[in-house]
Amino acid sequence: MESDITAMMERRNRLLGSAYRLFYREPVHIVRGEGVWLFDSAGNSYLDMYNNVPHVGHCHPHVVESLTRQIATLNTHTRYLHENVLDFAERLTGKFPDELDTAMFSCTGSEANELALRIARSVTGGTGLIVADFAYHGNTKAIYEISTEDIPTAEVPEYVVTVPAPDVYRGEFRGPDAAEGYASCVHDALALLESRGVKPAAFIVDTIISSGGVVATPPGYLKAVAAAVREAGALFVADEVQPGFGRTGHHFWGYQVDDFVPDIVTMGKPMGNGHPLAATVTRRAFVEAFSKDAHYFNTFGGNPVSCAAGLAVLDVIEDEALQDNALQTGLYLKDGLSDLANKFEAIGDIRGDGLFKAVELIGDREERTPATRLAADVVEGLRRNGVLAGRIGPDNNIVKLRPPMVFTRENADYFLQKLDEVLVSLH
Repeated sequence: MESDITAMMERRNRLLGSAYRLFYREPVHIVRGEGVWLFDSAGNSYLDMYNNVPHVGHCHPHVVESLTRQIATLNTHTRYLHENVLDFAERLTGKFPDELDTAMFSCTGSEANELALRIARSVTGGTGLIVADFAYHGNTKAIYEISTEDIPTAEVPEYVVTVPAPDVYRGEFRGPDAAEGYASCVHDALALLESRGVKPAAFIVDTIISSGGVVATPPGYLKAVAAAVREAGALFVADEVQPGFGRTGHHFWGYQVDDFVPDIVTMGKPMGNGHPLAATVTRRAFVEAFSKDAHYFNTFGGNPVSCAAGLAVLDVIEDEALQDNALQTGLYLKDGLSDLANKFEAIGDIRGDGLFKAVELIGDREERTPATRLAADVVEGLRRNGVLAGRIGPDNNIVKLRPPMVFTRENADYFLQKLDEVLVSLH
């Protein structure tokens, strides 16, 4: 089996080059998925604690059936009339306040975010963009420039300004005034753009800042930032690719932690349960203003098969009460992680909402020093024990937990047992 993996690695490197990265020191050859489980070529099972793309579970029967039925009937682009496209747009916009009434489809979150920036620039006449430190929003050229996790500092254009992620555990502002403190950084960013002679177009943020360490925004932060950027003539873009579709439990969209309505909302990955589907939802007036100078067309975005997948995902979320499951099971998981934090000093913080959690590993609780090597060893140890998790954050010391929404209490118990065993083995 080891020789098979080695041969596949050699073939992969020869055919795909070095730009593609794999998870884990010992790569996993996955051949099948079902619900919250993945299976490798040797028949080993892995509890999937990482993948938000199969939002309602790997190979959910209703999604598979809906896709199969539609692709056996017709697939074409959106320049023809088709009920699936209209039905999905209607159900999707029905998940938003009345102001957000228009959907534009694409294939990836990167495309959805790039379209959002095009709309914002068209509506405002500005070009300036404000993003969080260590953010990730996609991989097109325009979105790479605001994905501060990836782009080298020297390559960041002058029309892009970053602000600190509102981290209340290790960041500058940690007390009850944290939201106000971090919102003031946006005022500073606007001032910096003005000093450069750049008119602002948008502030864009994933409403739980994933790459920065699953940073849940303090209450009032998003609303305060929206007010600040709108006063400066810019728009607020909520990137819901990861926190959306009920994952946080309390709300269907991550931005709903605050009482405000974004100007544009983007989404992708989970909405098709792995089928390429994304959307940019905004106000009709903004789309009309944008369309005066530009027309939008995406050959594959929002095709009948993709929309069949999107409709099926919404069916499953509603029929199986997966948002409530995310809330209840997420609370159960958090309690279990808190018990482990009482046992292991290395667990410094547990954060996130619903089935979007993070465990920050530290070397010293008082100094909150990042335990980067330990986090790497924990993730590798979990993999060897049949659990797939990820590692994120500026210091790569945060274990990211983001299982499919069909994750149960029994799955949580399994994960907690394995994490306990791995931490014991490393101490």
